[in-house]
Amino acid sequence: MSDRATESKTLDRHECRACGYVYDPKKGNPKNDIAPGTAFEDLPQTWVCPVCGARKSVFQNLGQMEGVSGFKANQRYGVGVNGMTEGQKSLLIFGGLVVGFLLLLSMYGLQ
Repeated sequence: MSDRATESKTLDRHECRACGYVYDPKKGNPKNDIAPGTAFEDLPQTWVCPVCGARKSVFQNLGQMEGVSGFKANQRYGVGVNGMTEGQKSLLIFGGLVVGFLLLLSMYGLQ
């Protein structure tokens, strides 16, 4: 395989739409003798989900772990939150919960 073909492949994670198993190419699939660093496109056509046995065509691309979370097709929609990483979304959600809880507690002091 040429270097140009290797460069064009990304190490995107893929999720089984049948059971939710996520194939992470950085971890590979030791149970089925798939070495770490193997791109999803390089998996044999006979490879199936190690959890439910679904075919490769049932998997959906999730993108890379380090980048923005969510499906690539949905990242341009929303009010800016679809472009956030997992950590930023978690901070927004749990930070909002903490602020709401503190606001609720402050209402008890207004007696």
